[in-house]
Amino acid sequence: MIAKLSEMGVTSEMAYAAGTASIGLSVLTWLVSKKTEEAGIARADRWGIFVGQWAPTFFALGVALRLEENKF
Repeated sequence: MIAKLSEMGVTSEMAYAAGTASIGLSVLTWLVSKKTEEAGIARADRWGIFVGQWAPTFFALGVALRLEENKF
């Protein structure tokens, strides 16, 4: 899968950027949910945590892609 992503042009820098962006998006979704939904802070916390869980995956993909890039 990593080799295929690399062949498609996905770089480790893209994965790292996606991980960083997901951290910011996590905070943003938490704030928006907290302000706009009447479900309360518990729901805002769930949205923030849900999006925040993407970051480790993107960072792990970045590491794997970096290893793939350094093979050559």
